[in-house]
Amino acid sequence: MLIRKYRVAIVGATGLVGQEFIKVLEQRDFPVSSVHLFASERSVGKKLFINHREVELKELTPHSFDPVDIAFFSAGNEVSQHFAPVAVKRGTVVIDNSGAFAMHESVPLVVPEVNPEDLEHHRGLIANPNCSTIQMLVALHPLHKANPIKRIVVDTYQSVSGTGSAAVDELNTQTKLVLEGKSAVPHVYPHQIAFNLLPEIDVFLDDGYTREEWRMHEETRKILHDDNIAVSATCVRVPVVIGHSESIHVEFSEPMSPEKARMILGDSPGVKVLDDPAVNLYPYPWSVVGSDDVFVGRIRRDASHENGLVIWVVADNVRKGVALNAVQIAEHLISKGWI
Repeated sequence: MLIRKYRVAIVGATGLVGQEFIKVLEQRDFPVSSVHLFASERSVGKKLFINHREVELKELTPHSFDPVDIAFFSAGNEVSQHFAPVAVKRGTVVIDNSGAFAMHESVPLVVPEVNPEDLEHHRGLIANPNCSTIQMLVALHPLHKANPIKRIVVDTYQSVSGTGSAAVDELNTQTKLVLEGKSAVPHVYPHQIAFNLLPEIDVFLDDGYTREEWRMHEETRKILHDDNIAVSATCVRVPVVIGHSESIHVEFSEPMSPEKARMILGDSPGVKVLDDPAVNLYPYPWSVVGSDDVFVGRIRRDASHENGLVIWVVADNVRKGVALNAVQIAEHLISKGWI
């Protein structure tokens, strides 16, 4: 039987996420017939390798999507808001990472391990959730199915790659300067990130939360289809290159033992449990880079609530937090014949 292949576009191909898209498509042997790469004006004309072939970077125009079946967008809100609707009108299925459409009622917001059924009635545009939301819900959803969640309090420790390659460069440069006893002037962030923590990701809103924290609140409710779940997040930028970590306090409807949680998570797709404090076994960012899974450890009772657990969750934010999740969405669409 012939396997249908698809004409694929990557918008924002030269960024950290764009590069990861290329890697994931190759590694998962995605059924590609052709690849179209788009980037900013300064990169037009350069070439990247995908599937052992050179592909020239092109400028994005309304006609760029005429030969495209599936487009992965990771070039920021402005580009997505302008070009994603254009692509959809021309028959392209867009999987967008910008967040610009995440809370639109008609746009599915999907984590394939959690709510793949939401893809069935898509209208050509699908939103990739926030990277921090993705890893949290991959870990929490199996527990939620067994014992409905009432409240989540989450503190995130997010790597600089979540901001992009300029932030990675800034961390590397500042680290070198500080170690040499020199001053480090911030450009990407409002303060020095090397050897520091910044409790500020995205802009502050009127209620004192940041937009990143607001997204975790709203996206969790939309993906789980439950507006009664209370969510409070504090998102912190840390001097780590790749890998987001989360400390999650979760309140269930009924008590759940750590042993039960480990058993459920151990049998859950996309999750790996590393949890043995006696031998210092738990996930940490350095160990998860390049991994497809969401890693969970330090599962213990919440001493402040009889129905609570505390869970430590770590994942590669560039891979599972963006590129892999989006490609998994496309794979599910293909497997169900929804594209």
